[in-house]
Amino acid sequence: MNSVFIPYDTPVQFSGVGLELPLVGDVVKAGFPSPALDFPGERIDLLKLLVTHPQATYFLRVKGDSMIGAGIFDNDIVVVDKAVRPRHGHIVIAQLDGGFTVKKLYERLGRVKLQAANVTFPDILFGEGETLEIFGVVIGSVKLFPK
Repeated sequence: MNSVFIPYDTPVQFSGVGLELPLVGDVVKAGFPSPALDFPGERIDLLKLLVTHPQATYFLRVKGDSMIGAGIFDNDIVVVDKAVRPRHGHIVIAQLDGGFTVKKLYERLGRVKLQAANVTFPDILFGEGETLEIFGVVIGSVKLFPK
């Protein structure tokens, strides 16, 4: 089994200018309202939070429900970083049969497979001589709700 990591080489315009928005309180409970909402704390720049390697980061929209157990749902946008070396347990973007998929990488004791985070989907196994191409590690996701 050969594991291939292909570097991302498309240049990106990065101005270094972000948009900092207030982070209000530490957490919000999904129960009763918190008085902390009246006291903004630090500010967060979403670009800095999501993008560590601007030249190696891209976004993909997910179609399907094979990763719902990992919190990645149909129509979510995943943040993919090609500069992160894929390891066991990472959620990765892989190429299979000319198409791309998002799955969890399993790499133990010489066995390599891709695992869905939904029990209705089987593992994707690789045999001797087959090549798995990894196109980046998913480092986050963006979920948009109807306005």
